[in-house]
Amino acid sequence: MPLLPDHPTERTATGVLLFSASLWGLSWMPLKAFFAQGLPGPVVSLLTYGCVGVLALWLLWRDRAAWRVQWGLVLALVAVGGWANTSFVNAIMLGDVARVMFLFYLSPVWSVLGGWLFLREHIPPVRWAAVGVAVVGLWLVLGADASAAAGLGWTDALALSAGLAFAANNIIARAAHRVPLRTKTFAVFIGCGLLSALAAALTGGERPAIGPGLWLALLAYGFGWMLLATVTWQYGVSHLPSSRAGMVLLAELLVSVGTAVAFGGEQLSPMAWAGGALIAVAALGEALFPPAPVATTGVHTP
Repeated sequence: MPLLPDHPTERTATGVLLFSASLWGLSWMPLKAFFAQGLPGPVVSLLTYGCVGVLALWLLWRDRAAWRVQWGLVLALVAVGGWANTSFVNAIMLGDVARVMFLFYLSPVWSVLGGWLFLREHIPPVRWAAVGVAVVGLWLVLGADASAAAGLGWTDALALSAGLAFAANNIIARAAHRVPLRTKTFAVFIGCGLLSALAAALTGGERPAIGPGLWLALLAYGFGWMLLATVTWQYGVSHLPSSRAGMVLLAELLVSVGTAVAFGGEQLSPMAWAGGALIAVAALGEALFPPAPVATTGVHTP
């Protein structure tokens, strides 16, 4: 008997998606723990996402007849989705969780601009207003007393690029209407593994010894935490209207920022709180007025 019903009630689907959003919002805790053990970000993403990606290769091969006609878009999902995950993991491990999450949640800006430029979507005024609100929020988060460029560091750039890649991943997925949902989902894991391997090779340096306990923790995070979060995420967004799903998913931002402040010892200035609130409002506006429904990945790209 399946653990989750094939045709759940809206309450059940909402609960599952809220559970998934909470898992994603708390994912900074194991990532920071791995960093404290001396593991660099590329190694962590390689040993977690990459290990799942190895199994995903078999699934993509099984689905090859379905996605062959749009193989170029599958490769794009591998590259863009892989970058979204890899850069997000590294940003979380290197930077302040709250700041990284606020910058990542600028993805509605990129979704609007990308849909308008590449998919020729009609953008209602309220969605353009959300873009403006998010840009003001970005300015406040980076520091209104200096230009955005002066306030932008390497970790900030990773967080912003993760949000941009996440939005691009969803735009490509909407265009890849002949590609199975499972292929779209696991292509991201493959891309993350490949890019993490490349980043680990380029950065070089001495690698810390990984004992049995740490190996077990890494595998549990990849095959337990991340896979569970991804499957429940996909299940929830597949059984809810996009507007409701978008509102529920904002729980990830609230959980991550709230726990980082409460338990991670992070502090935010009033200006940063104001900027983060504006970004959250913009994300809510995007959720309430989404683009026309087309098949999407149903996968999160922390």
